[in-house]
Amino acid sequence: MNQDNLQQQLTYSQQFSELNQLLEQSAALWQVRAFEVNALPWAQDFPQLAEAVWALADDELDGLDAEQSLLVKALSPALSLDLKALGQDWDLSLLTASISERTVFNDKTVTDKAGVAEQSLAGNTVAQQDGLSFDDEAHFSAHIKGRKWQQITAFVQHLPQLNLPVLEWCAGKGHLGRLIAKARGADVVSLEWQAPLCEAGQAFADKWQLSQTFICADAFAIGAEHAATNTSITTVEPPAQRASNTNPLTTNPLTARQQAVALHACGDLHVRLLTLAAEAGTQALAISPCCYHLIHASHYQPLSTLAQQSSLKLSRHDLQLPLQQSVIANPKQQALRHQEIAWRLGFDALQRECRQIDEYLPLPSLKQSQLSGSFTDFCLWAAETKAVNLAKNRDFEAWVDIGRQRQKLTRRIDLVAHLFRIVLEQWLILDRACFLQEQGYGVCVGEFCANSVTPRNSLILAQKMSV
Repeated sequence: MNQDNLQQQLTYSQQFSELNQLLEQSAALWQVRAFEVNALPWAQDFPQLAEAVWALADDELDGLDAEQSLLVKALSPALSLDLKALGQDWDLSLLTASISERTVFNDKTVTDKAGVAEQSLAGNTVAQQDGLSFDDEAHFSAHIKGRKWQQITAFVQHLPQLNLPVLEWCAGKGHLGRLIAKARGADVVSLEWQAPLCEAGQAFADKWQLSQTFICADAFAIGAEHAATNTSITTVEPPAQRASNTNPLTTNPLTARQQAVALHACGDLHVRLLTLAAEAGTQALAISPCCYHLIHASHYQPLSTLAQQSSLKLSRHDLQLPLQQSVIANPKQQALRHQEIAWRLGFDALQRECRQIDEYLPLPSLKQSQLSGSFTDFCLWAAETKAVNLAKNRDFEAWVDIGRQRQKLTRRIDLVAHLFRIVLEQWLILDRACFLQEQGYGVCVGEFCANSVTPRNSLILAQKMSV
């Protein structure tokens, strides 16, 4: 990276502020519940955008939605015309820019420690799977879906070599931890709350003589300040060691001399790791966040000082926006998803008529097998589930047609909101990065694999500055 490019880039805090400004300006376009409205809610202020999105053919929408650059190219000219008419100036370049393209690594709170992390993100994109033979890889990747194994190996390839013990957070069967133990020769502690997964993971580690020990614990019950008395933690030891472990409940799994890793720990789970690691002064972290909407609170609780100062108030529904991109769904899956939405919208119109209440009535998740039945069966199930008296409104074909027409609207509302999904996800990631900087960490943010492997490909690497 030459000096001119370096000077053009921004610190995490500066970039966060730019993202925040755009999200505040554009909230009317993306903080929308498409199922609850009967027209484009922003059409009066953005008439050119409304005309452009209605001009798109239905069979164009999935292709645009799957590729952010195409989506921005299709809609940003109309949006720019509306902004000019409104006398507003938004930085629309943020709609396609990635964090790694726009971030500087010489921030005052990010010195040589972050350089190790930066090299891990920049220099290991074609790294070999050190420590695994072809036969070993076949065993280690068994029963793991192809893309998940690609994610695990790419994540490990981007970890800095720090020669530290590793804590694997929300480990499941410990697939990530076992690869780290084998490929890096590290001592790994894998934390998981489901006992059967811990037992299966420990059995594999014992069979392969890996330095990997499982802790069966509820991540939300662990606190650095009360770990010594925490009875929600048990360890899963190799058979020879179990009898000698007289007090397995007193060890806090987070320590200062440690590297904590989490691949797609959902919502509050990865936030919990960040806060506990900061309390414990854990030396290094590597985290790929996921499922930001899976939180206990009704609204997002910002981590960094900058995010706490923002006027944005993000609901769980808002936090689902970054996840609304399907780059791996096949045509059959897409068709089933469209069918489900049309059915839900059709029943929604029906229940409003039956109940004489003009508001959306959410339904629980469907089994895919239900979509192979009829819309009539679906309505009968939904009516029973929600205690809706269908009375004489049983012309189901008419209601499913209404659902299909409403779907044309909701798809276009969502398409416009999706212009800002990358911006919101970067806002959330940089909230975590800025929080870690405030806690004395050198931080580097980048991508550990291609978007085609997983859209949740962001990686936060952090190292404690005082160590």
